[in-house]
Amino acid sequence: MASLALGRTDLGLGLLDKERTIAGPGYNRWLVPPAALAIHLCIGMAYGFSVFWPPLQRALGVAAGTGKAIVCPGDATTFFGKVAITAHALFATDCDWTQFDLGWMFTLFFVLLGTSAAIWGGWLERAGPRKAGVVAALCWCGGLLISAIGVYIHQLWLMWLGSGVIGGIGLGLGYISPVSTLIKWFPDRRGMATGMAIMGFGGGAMIGSPFAAMLMNYYATPTSVGVWETFVTLAVIYFAFMLGGAFGYRLPPPGWRPAGWIPVASAKAMITTGNVHLTDAHKTIQFWLIWAVLCLNVSAGIGIIGAASPMLQETFGGRLFGDATIGFAQFSDAQKAQAALVGAAFVGLFSLFNIAGRFFWASLSDKIGRKVTYFTFFTLGFLCYAAAPALATLGMLGLFAAAFCLIASMYGGGFSAIPAYLADVFGTQFVGAIHGRLLTAWSTAGIVGPVIVNYMHDNRLAQGIPPDQLYHPIFYVLAGLLVAGFICNALIRPLHQKWFMDEKEVEALQAKVKAPVEKAEKARGGAPAAEPAGIDAKVLLAWAAVGIPLAWGIWITVQKALVLFK
Repeated sequence: MASLALGRTDLGLGLLDKERTIAGPGYNRWLVPPAALAIHLCIGMAYGFSVFWPPLQRALGVAAGTGKAIVCPGDATTFFGKVAITAHALFATDCDWTQFDLGWMFTLFFVLLGTSAAIWGGWLERAGPRKAGVVAALCWCGGLLISAIGVYIHQLWLMWLGSGVIGGIGLGLGYISPVSTLIKWFPDRRGMATGMAIMGFGGGAMIGSPFAAMLMNYYATPTSVGVWETFVTLAVIYFAFMLGGAFGYRLPPPGWRPAGWIPVASAKAMITTGNVHLTDAHKTIQFWLIWAVLCLNVSAGIGIIGAASPMLQETFGGRLFGDATIGFAQFSDAQKAQAALVGAAFVGLFSLFNIAGRFFWASLSDKIGRKVTYFTFFTLGFLCYAAAPALATLGMLGLFAAAFCLIASMYGGGFSAIPAYLADVFGTQFVGAIHGRLLTAWSTAGIVGPVIVNYMHDNRLAQGIPPDQLYHPIFYVLAGLLVAGFICNALIRPLHQKWFMDEKEVEALQAKVKAPVEKAEKARGGAPAAEPAGIDAKVLLAWAAVGIPLAWGIWITVQKALVLFK
């Protein structure tokens, strides 16, 4: 009889050990994507954290009964003045936080995401996706609980530490935890598999933001904005979902392939049958070219996505509600509220296309190849940005919105296609860890893109440029980034044979996993390795668990986006 002492079996394996996640006979590989989605839909709330900024900016004022923000002392007219106020606000309990104070959490999110994925990507490959998923759940949800304490006692540094730093580490581990696993289960559909999971990261805010707004309304009282209670509730719900996803992960037995599938090597399609070791991948020019491809694609999209609502309002002014004679600077309070609704609808459309693009473009890349897919991103993106000033000048709101929705889809598609690109070039043995290191490109782009957009915007605004012309040169600069990305993508070539591991070295690595797997199979009476199965009740239930919340989020977003068409 198996001993369960200390959570270990008679095979000497812990509940979270990698060997315990090897799939048994008859396992259905279509159960893995919803497990990945369960984690990505939770950590994707990072994109929706701005829903907490307005109530947190007046939390003390509400508690004091005034309902208005209590402003920290200092000169906020300069950048360094704002930094000084933020330094004071880190520990102050007598004044409310500003959007500038809270906005640093976004920077922490994505800087920590990239660095943690790079630092612990190798550990993930050794420890397995289940252990990484559990650690991600502890970090992300534990960070929310620490942030709840920070809100309750009004300490900004606890917010930064909890959700920003600890939560950011959870983001990185949770983001890359399913990548290698999905690619190994779906070698015949690499792009589609990673696209299904990574679209959840883009969709997390569509569920989390309206749900958080509902919770804050429920918990709000005359003296509380309801944020810390919302953090605690989200932490409990997300922890349950993320644990379910982590324990839903399964690895295919070493050497497993889908029934009837035979890999075909093709240098033209940039697909290799070899494997590059983690310690060698970053020594190749191909790694850094792909790094640049991701960084430039993300830089060109993330800055505009962060400014989507004000960009639309400033560029089109009164044309947003049928009065072309009124500019953004002349808006009344009622018109500002009306324009804000249209801007929010535009952001909602961005979210929808961001999600759809993650699945659509990644799946298409299986057909046309990853290199051609990125050529498409850079070409269409360049045309959209280059045409944007003319579309804005002519007042073509519909075509302008369509162009930027296409950009949003390719922004999301760039994330979901990159793991498959790496697997094509470097093989699948260490793809999760290599992907983790590559995500430092995202951290870099998260700084570069917003700095370009915000600096040029504020500089031109200070020069007295009319609001409807502020973004025109910005669009051209972003188009230039995509030209650079096109060139980097064109330079990517198949790796030289010297970089690939010897077959005996790969077999030795896989043998470490094979031994306990074979022992387990022998204990089961020599059961065969897992084989892919069709859609069954268990698969439908797993997909419903993640599909229903996602469908709800999409429905809420579509309802808001309808404002654009009224």
